[in-house]
Amino acid sequence: MHAFERLNRLFPVWAILFALCAAWQPDWFTGLAGQIKLLLALIMFAMGLTLSRQDFLGVVRAPKPVAVGIVLQFTLMPLAALLVSKLLGLDPALTTGMVLVGATAGGTASNVMAWLAGGHVALSVSMTLASTLVSVAATPLLTWLLVGESIAVPVAGMFMSIAQLVIAPIALGVVVHHLLGDRVRRVEPMLATLAMAAIVLIIAIVVGLNADRLLTLGPLVALAVVLHNGIGLAGGYGLARLAGFEERIARTVAIEVGMQNSGLAVALASQFFSASAALPGALFSVWHNVSGSLLAGYWKRRPVGQQTPATASR
Repeated sequence: MHAFERLNRLFPVWAILFALCAAWQPDWFTGLAGQIKLLLALIMFAMGLTLSRQDFLGVVRAPKPVAVGIVLQFTLMPLAALLVSKLLGLDPALTTGMVLVGATAGGTASNVMAWLAGGHVALSVSMTLASTLVSVAATPLLTWLLVGESIAVPVAGMFMSIAQLVIAPIALGVVVHHLLGDRVRRVEPMLATLAMAAIVLIIAIVVGLNADRLLTLGPLVALAVVLHNGIGLAGGYGLARLAGFEERIARTVAIEVGMQNSGLAVALASQFFSASAALPGALFSVWHNVSGSLLAGYWKRRPVGQQTPATASR
């Protein structure tokens, strides 16, 4: 299992290498475009396999941090996406892609980064689960509200797609975990590697599909993504501290808010909009793992006292 854990620590490296490879040889990956939804469902299933009923009870035990995190997730991130897009003059397709990234739930990689940063992993998982459930309604509605005037947003279709791509595979994974819990725990590093490989492949496919536009759009979209991610991480941390949460909880909220389920944003953009709309999600997938890893490493060297979400939220 140590080999898998070493592979998992290099997640940002693999993401960058495969993105560069796809930009150099897009034909190696573009033929797999039809597999993006399947790969995303696989990631969600792998995440579900690592979760138990106790993780769901965590939402009930620590309602205040979870509630604050969800509010920030679905206000700060989509509004920041729209603001950055307007300031940089992005076209409607790219703006839609940015808003889609901002309007999705917390990314599954946030749970790993929360652990690396000395955050509260159980709280991170609970926030991911709760925001994923909320996203079934929030993602299509926020996309429609923020960019619906400039582009048609198929709300009903996005409802169904999120249910199929996110909720169903996670639920199936939780059921399998309940039945085979001990066996699943022994292979968790392998599951994380499988999910990592699927995320890296999704990134490569989308970069390959947009390879011809990267030279002209790449720097501008990259700047938008870096600003968007930075606002999420800094705003999540600062506002969590203003809400009265201690350091460990604030770190967890920051990572959960700043790291989005960009793989889902890519899948939705590819299915309902265009390859261009999927580009912000692809770049975000690469960058937020790099920034998340760097921030986690920084915070890991500055440990904080152990405290439960329940006591921290009083």
